Amino acid sequence: MHAEVRAVSNTIPSDEFFLARQPILGRDQHLVAFELLFRAAGEHDDARLTNGAAATAAVISHASQLGLAQVVGEKLAFVNVDADVLMSDFVRFLPPDKVILEILETVKPTQELLARVAALKERGFKFALDDVIEHTDEVEQLLGLVDVVKIDLQGVAKETLGPLVASMHAAGKKLLAEKVETQSEFRLCQELGFDYFQGYYFARPVILSGRKITPSELVILRLLELINSAADDTVIETAVKRDALISLNLLRLVNSRASGPDNRIESVAEALNKLGRKQLRRWLQILLYTTPGNPVELASPLLQLATTRGKLLELMSLQVRPGDVVGAERAFTVGIMSLADALFSMPMADILDNVELADDVRAALLGRAGDLGTMLDLVERLEKADTDRQFTAALHKLELTSKQVREIELAAFDWVRELVSEG
Repeated sequence: MHAEVRAVSNTIPSDEFFLARQPILGRDQHLVAFELLFRAAGEHDDARLTNGAAATAAVISHASQLGLAQVVGEKLAFVNVDADVLMSDFVRFLPPDKVILEILETVKPTQELLARVAALKERGFKFALDDVIEHTDEVEQLLGLVDVVKIDLQGVAKETLGPLVASMHAAGKKLLAEKVETQSEFRLCQELGFDYFQGYYFARPVILSGRKITPSELVILRLLELINSAADDTVIETAVKRDALISLNLLRLVNSRASGPDNRIESVAEALNKLGRKQLRRWLQILLYTTPGNPVELASPLLQLATTRGKLLELMSLQVRPGDVVGAERAFTVGIMSLADALFSMPMADILDNVELADDVRAALLGRAGDLGTMLDLVERLEKADTDRQFTAALHKLELTSKQVREIELAAFDWVRELVSEG
């Protein structure tokens, strides 16, 4: 391990770091990978660590405590590496079949470094070139060794984007558009032939004038509300029966799990009893993020982001207020509903006009107010690896440590992965 990386890794306690996991989508809008971003915590959050590469070295060199399978499941992991990390023994902690090493734009292609990358390729590693904004001589020297080229959409002028994409395609490289923030930017990149997309464009609401919540969507929202408020079984049953399609789908769901015609369930009441409230909430949550008439898409990034937020907030709430199950349910609702504006293409305030929610849930969704709002703000900043002073202030307000947040993240990732695998 290079002296600088060794020195940094020895100065950071292994528990003092944050993990951000950012989705990377294919052309079909399904998840294909996550970029993992590591950030040092607290007093160690200084200039040396802002790009995350030294923090990555520090984390993995501490006995490789972060299992990649737990963080990314069956997907690939993009991990930032700089020259010091590339030249160190750090990379041997990473499984070549699970990671793509992302060479930062600060890396200079010296003969020593090029030889090292070539040697790592021989061991089965794949590489991406980060933040390419023009086809320079330095880029050209690395191009033959990398599999994916990441183009920073915010760093390239529109008039030069087309020629840059053409030159990378001519070199036979897969292209990843990063910092894709709007649907129009995504469509442009699709037209230009990008293979992969990174950014939260899919979670940004595109408000459609005159859009109304459909009756079925409204029933699902109210059912989730009833479950989270521990309503009586008869109240939930009545709400389900108000929508024939939901009733039919519910019966199909429980009968698909039944063991033969003798166990066939014919009534909504029996179906609800068999399913149980926890599974009912999960099923409704999936149904909410499904276009009517289309199959459930568990690979939907919006669904996965919403479910991850829900579980993160639920676990965070239980950490902050142990034993407060009702409060944890409200926290889950905040997380799952936080992307409703993107889902319904409507302003959040209009959506909340259609459903009764607890005051603290409403305040969190509309203004990031109260403890639930602070938790949501914390999670949103964590998604973007935005661990700045405001992030730290929110952490202190909730009296959470970096280790607690990371353990909560891993538990939430596990829960979502189980949800997807069950589907």
